Amino acid sequence: MNPLFQPLRLGELQLANRIVMAPMTRSRADSRAVPTAEMVDYYRQRAGAGLIVAEGAAPSAEGLGYCRTPGIFNSEQVAAWRAVTDAVHAEGGQIVLQLMHVGRAASRHNKPAGARTVAPSALRANTQVYSDAAGMVDTDEPHALTTEEVQAVIGDYRQAAILARGAGFDGVELHCTSGYLPMQFMASGSNRREDDYGGSVENRVRFPAEVLAAMAEAIGAGRVGYRMCPGNPYNDIQDEDPAGTAVALMKAVAALELAYLHIMRSPVAGLDAFALAREYGQTALILNDGFDGPSAAAAIEAGQGEAVSFARHFIGNPDLPQRLRNGWPVTGFDRKSLYSAGPAGYSDYPAWSG
Repeated sequence: MNPLFQPLRLGELQLANRIVMAPMTRSRADSRAVPTAEMVDYYRQRAGAGLIVAEGAAPSAEGLGYCRTPGIFNSEQVAAWRAVTDAVHAEGGQIVLQLMHVGRAASRHNKPAGARTVAPSALRANTQVYSDAAGMVDTDEPHALTTEEVQAVIGDYRQAAILARGAGFDGVELHCTSGYLPMQFMASGSNRREDDYGGSVENRVRFPAEVLAAMAEAIGAGRVGYRMCPGNPYNDIQDEDPAGTAVALMKAVAALELAYLHIMRSPVAGLDAFALAREYGQTALILNDGFDGPSAAAAIEAGQGEAVSFARHFIGNPDLPQRLRNGWPVTGFDRKSLYSAGPAGYSDYPAWSG
């Protein structure tokens, strides 16, 4: 049997197959960070995946930073997400929510009035983000979180995990890459703190480790995973030792017995993130980046990981697992509509019709 279609248990998550839909920001929430009806259709159509990791949702208003991205910090958002999870479960799928606090990778134009842009240190990310109000804009100068405020953000994540379960999600995934808040703490270039959350690599990984511990305590470790990409430079991230930083985090959370580590292929030459995670991760691995059906099956067969996640292939192929199982063509997608509002280029891609 093709290993992609063997069942798999990840902690408390029971997957019918080993094809995971990776989280992808698609900017279809409304201006209040509330999921929309188009999002219900989009995720329902892709429920054939063994597991859907829904797009990054902010655990607080301060965690927002891009236009039309969802949150999970108020009752309206919980109710809207419940329509999504009910639709996926009705199709027999499993779905977890990625929690994404963007930290300094943000613009005030994409936040509610009064919501700050925060980071481990007062260092602006040398990049821009898009806003519906003003087009491409520089990221904000961030407020450096005090030690007490760091604890409050950890509490935001914990509450978001609880709300996600209340919204019907089967678990949560912590976004620890792409230059967002956890990675800002982890990387030596963006963390200049002198308290317990800065300096040594053990201190720099303390924040994501404590977030994961808080979420595991709140909803059970078997329903919590995390995503990493050692050396990912996105959003102006520099780290003096990306492999060492990744290992430090994996060691810091090993005793939690989390459901999985979602590990992305590293862009750093000579850094084999999959092998690193296999050696130090101490949990099941979901591999990501650049796979097709045959290479995904080969990676599982070789023991590199327990499952493989697909992102781009799921955009234009809502029935991707069926296409991979039957050898049907995998089609492309319209890049111009990746982040536009409405169903076009989002929930209007057809299933295979022969």
